[in-house]
Amino acid sequence: MNTDHLVRCIQTLDASVARLHQSTPDSIEYEIFRNAIIKSYELVQEIVHKLLRKALLEYGYGARRIDSTPAKDILRLAANHGLMTLAEVERWFNYRDNRNSTAHDYGEGFANETLLLLGSFIADSLTLEAILREKFTDDSDSD
Repeated sequence: MNTDHLVRCIQTLDASVARLHQSTPDSIEYEIFRNAIIKSYELVQEIVHKLLRKALLEYGYGARRIDSTPAKDILRLAANHGLMTLAEVERWFNYRDNRNSTAHDYGEGFANETLLLLGSFIADSLTLEAILREKFTDDSDSD
């Protein structure tokens, strides 16, 4: 399992957060970085869920079953197989709920709420990437 794209997206998110903090809150640069953060946040979540679905196939779940399994159940299954702790699953539920809000609310309040989650989100994403890479990648893997 190749997690390179996930790593790159997490790095992009982290760099965007750093640039946001260097910007003046009322500037256009601040708004550009805030928007980039929201999109990167959504992208990292989508990649994580795709990788988790792929990982669960290795545990014998059929592709049809995995494809029809809701995102939160995918997270629960990941915990059942030691890919996440229960505390991490709870945080990922929160990230997922927050991400689902992006489809309906791109306002400043929502953006500020998302910004508060980013420290733990980036840390949890990096932790999960390391676990997936360790468990599902061997030296000959070129996915």
